[in-house]
Amino acid sequence: MENIINSGKLEALTPGNSLLVQAIQVANGKIQLEVAERLEGAAQANPLAVFNKSDERFSQGGARRAWLTCEPADAAELLGVDLKDGYTMNEAGKSAKPLNIANPTVNGNVLRVQITETVEPSEWQMANLQTAAKRRGKDGDYITHDGCYIFANSQVCFGEPNHTFLEADAVTKVTGGIPAGVDVMTGEIMS
Repeated sequence: MENIINSGKLEALTPGNSLLVQAIQVANGKIQLEVAERLEGAAQANPLAVFNKSDERFSQGGARRAWLTCEPADAAELLGVDLKDGYTMNEAGKSAKPLNIANPTVNGNVLRVQITETVEPSEWQMANLQTAAKRRGKDGDYITHDGCYIFANSQVCFGEPNHTFLEADAVTKVTGGIPAGVDVMTGEIMS
């Protein structure tokens, strides 16, 4: 299958399909390929969200993203697209080339986004607990699994993703940022 630039749009992305959004120039002459995918889930199963889809207050979240760091020449060869020219500053202030390739393939394998949830944060997630831990909405309460914060990691994979989603603890009301009694090293809520 041929990868065609501008064959897809983020706004038109549906569950089960992916989009190679852009190539971003990073350190050491490498690029990052940004892949987006809208996951099956709450938006399709929630009548309130479906009947208010044009009201952004009822948004069930956008596409999930994952980035793949690679050599530009290797990526260009595998994808069959020019990744040398056409870079401009994107909205995040990074040098990027818009691609918008619907269901990008490499050797017949579609690039997809795979989500793995864990209660074991990376160093960065530990240092950025307030923004890295999973929440109920943008500024909502933190979501826990067995009393520990949940962290969602994404990666690019070939073919059907094998997601790992942790079951959330029962909802308890917590107000005001990270509550007292939280181990900031592990995210565990201490009793």
